[in-house]
Amino acid sequence: MTIKNIALLAGGFTGEYEVSLNSAQNIAANLDKDKYNVYTILINRDRWFCEQGSNRIEVDKNDFSITIDGKKIKFDFAFITIHGTPGEDGKMQGYLDMVNIPYNTCDVTTSAISMNKAYTKTIVHGIHGLHTARSMRLFKKDGHDIGTIASTLKFPLFIKPNNGGSSVGMSKVYNAAALPDAITKAFNEDEQILVEEFIKGREFSRGIARLHGKITVLPATEIITSKDFFDYEAKYTTGVSEEITPADLSPEKNAEIAEILTEVYLRLNCRGMVRIDFILLDETLDFYFIEINTTPGQSSNSLIPQQVRAAGMSVPDFYSDLIEGNM
Repeated sequence: MTIKNIALLAGGFTGEYEVSLNSAQNIAANLDKDKYNVYTILINRDRWFCEQGSNRIEVDKNDFSITIDGKKIKFDFAFITIHGTPGEDGKMQGYLDMVNIPYNTCDVTTSAISMNKAYTKTIVHGIHGLHTARSMRLFKKDGHDIGTIASTLKFPLFIKPNNGGSSVGMSKVYNAAALPDAITKAFNEDEQILVEEFIKGREFSRGIARLHGKITVLPATEIITSKDFFDYEAKYTTGVSEEITPADLSPEKNAEIAEILTEVYLRLNCRGMVRIDFILLDETLDFYFIEINTTPGQSSNSLIPQQVRAAGMSVPDFYSDLIEGNM
């Protein structure tokens, strides 16, 4: 059996650089050493390099290769675990397409569209059983009338950057007086933002992947946070949020959710693994779509590894299936 060379891409240009490194560490530890030679490639704005001991080996971007001890190493596959740009928004996917190297994530178009919350909501609109919160999109270059926002949407409101998935720049506001500051905060992160009605209910996240050619929906995780909402601190600070996997849901509700998520995956033309966040409305348990993450976190405590284990699958087999299924 030929051992394949895998480039594990980590880092990126956002505040989630360190989170990405944790994801890469866990993936590397779970890739079968008998099948794969794994090289972690760190991507930042200034350089792309591979660390070998104390050496930093530059990546030749002409053909995406590295040279170690005079020997040129070319890659059979790229495993992208960069959260945010350039690994989650299609930029890296476009480059890999041009140098003809297969990868584990959604393609350029799906990655770019799914980073934009407003575009994604437009595409998934109309899926049977799926609801979305009422919202408005604002652009930095345009004027924003607080009165119009306050009269169009019902408080409380979430204000969040339209692109990006790390919950940075996000606020929850209860009245018109708090809107200007929240809008400024979100515009510090993005040129366009989303103002969205708050949906009161239980919050969940659920992975879905194509394994052995078949779409597989993983068990759901319920997220219970002690904060007012699941922001960056709640997401990454130990003890602030509780994650229950598998979530306490009836078999009927689980099946209904799996059907909706499968339709989202197909409609957005997803590939590999993605994670979809949603809320089940209090009282009715109606499904409200929040967002889709196309390069979800992969540290050992992240939701997807939790869900893979809860499904009775092995994490190394799961990653191996993602590689083999996309080569």
